[in-house]
Amino acid sequence: MTTAGNEQDIVFMRRAIELANARMGQTWPNPAVGCVIVKDGVVVAEAATAAGGRPHAEEQAVPAAGGLAKGATAYVTLEPCGARSSGRKSCAHFLTESGIARVVIGAFDPSPFASGRGVERLREEGLEVSSGVLESEAIALCEGFLHRLETGRPMVRVSEDGQGFDARFASSPNADLKTELSRLGEAGYTRVWTPEGQLAEALRASGLLTE
Repeated sequence: MTTAGNEQDIVFMRRAIELANARMGQTWPNPAVGCVIVKDGVVVAEAATAAGGRPHAEEQAVPAAGGLAKGATAYVTLEPCGARSSGRKSCAHFLTESGIARVVIGAFDPSPFASGRGVERLREEGLEVSSGVLESEAIALCEGFLHRLETGRPMVRVSEDGQGFDARFASSPNADLKTELSRLGEAGYTRVWTPEGQLAEALRASGLLTE
């Protein structure tokens, strides 16, 4: 596996990030992921995770590219899954079966269904894999998803309008905030918001507010 970073990789990864950004707050319990398929310097297909978390970006973009996927490069903001909780075909399978020659990844996915398994499957099938293109921006797209994996709770941030968040966190400042957030995590929420005020201060004092 190599680390990419040439000008073309940056341009197309930025487009994949734009696609994912437009779906922020709509794809929980899955992260918003963007996928752009490029052949001879031209975008032949692109997609982002659908509302509700499925279909994944790759399983939309690959069929849209059709025969043009053969020999192409796929730019994906998050490591393609190597297995699916549903038992359906993984995104790594979609990519390898399409004839794509190279996959460029923004950030690695530590979830049990990726965590290197996606990259391993791609490499076993002879695809070139590059990583780390606009990594910090790619990680920011899935920060809530990663936070829920690590803690069992959605990430909470202060926001004035909630744009791009899964939901507003509405709770009494005197409630058991950790328990309330754990319930939201069990329901699949990954990134919630609250305006500045008493609740935000209570979350801050409890170490539950991400700033």
